[in-house]
Amino acid sequence: MEKSIVKDYLYPTLMHPDYTYLFQDQFPFRPTGSTTATLIYLLHTLTELLQTQDYVHVIALDFSKAFDSVRHHSLVSKLANFTLPDKLHNWLVNNLSGRQHQTKLDASVSPILPINASTIQGSALDPAKYVLTASYLHPTSPSNLLCKYADDTNSWFLPSIRHLYHKRSNT
Repeated sequence: MEKSIVKDYLYPTLMHPDYTYLFQDQFPFRPTGSTTATLIYLLHTLTELLQTQDYVHVIALDFSKAFDSVRHHSLVSKLANFTLPDKLHNWLVNNLSGRQHQTKLDASVSPILPINASTIQGSALDPAKYVLTASYLHPTSPSNLLCKYADDTNSWFLPSIRHLYHKRSNT
């Protein structure tokens, strides 16, 4: 059922013309995304930038436990911005609500605590949920670029402030 929801509702949302700008820098977990597409984009972008720039700063980030850090309230808030059928939206909210956890070790048992973040491991919805969560991570400056591959993010900082470095070295 989850695979059908992703295929019939969430992937079309990711590809909808009104929302593609949110996902243009995200490569996996999309109908047209792949590792190959990511590598081609990375190499093409760096090659293109280095044709007009002396250098480019690249910062590679890997968000540890990224799927565990998906905050339910944040995801629900983002889901409300997309044109999903009300029944599906409500089902997704219900799917994230009321989750609890308890740990037992030998005779010791922890108290039952609510789970307010993370997605269910192995769920077909996990990748699409993460893409929706990460969709609002964008550079704040037009001289910066992002390339997101699951929980890995590459950021390019163009030397648009090169003249400041040049002035410092001359003084």
